[in-house]
Amino acid sequence: MAAKALSFDVGDYVVYPKHGVGRVIELQKQEIAGMQLELYVLRFEKEKMTLRVPTNKAESVGMRKLSSDKTLREALETLKGKPKVKRTMWSRRAQEYEAKINSGDLVSIAEVVRDLFRAEDQPEQSYSERQIFEAAASRLARELAAMEQVDEPTALEKILDILRKAAAIWNKDKVPA
Repeated sequence: MAAKALSFDVGDYVVYPKHGVGRVIELQKQEIAGMQLELYVLRFEKEKMTLRVPTNKAESVGMRKLSSDKTLREALETLKGKPKVKRTMWSRRAQEYEAKINSGDLVSIAEVVRDLFRAEDQPEQSYSERQIFEAAASRLARELAAMEQVDEPTALEKILDILRKAAAIWNKDKVPA
C-alpha cells in the first residue's frame, strides 16, 4: 500500500468536497470483501450524516484539511469583488455553480456566493437561484466557522455583512437615469 500523503487525526475538521465541513470522529479497521480496510469515520452535523472514507482514498476523493488563513483571506476578498453575471442560460450557469460548490474550493464557493447575492434593494431571486446561493453560503460559513471557532450563524452574518458592504459600493454605480 502507498504511503499515506494525507493523514487526519480524530477530532480534526476536514472538508469533503461534496458535503462540506465534517469532523473525523474515529479511525476504524473493517474487513470488506476479504480485505482489511482502514477508514476515517466523518460526521457531518448539519446533515446528521456519517461517512466512512478509506484512508487510502481520502486524497483521491478530494478530502482535505481546513483551508489556510491565506485561502480564507482570498475567499473573503473575492466576496468584495464585483459580481460577474454571465448571460448564458440559467440551467448552464446553475450547473457551473453546482460544480464550483462541489469542488470544495473555498475561493470558487465564494465566487458563487458573490455572484448570486442580492441586496434588499435588488430584484428578487428565483427559487433555484436562492437554493444555490444558500447552499454555497452555508458551505462557506461552515468552513469559516470551523476556522474561526464560532458558530455557523455568526460566520454567515460576517459573510452577509461583507456582501452588503460590497453591494452598496457596486450598486451605487447603477443609479437610475
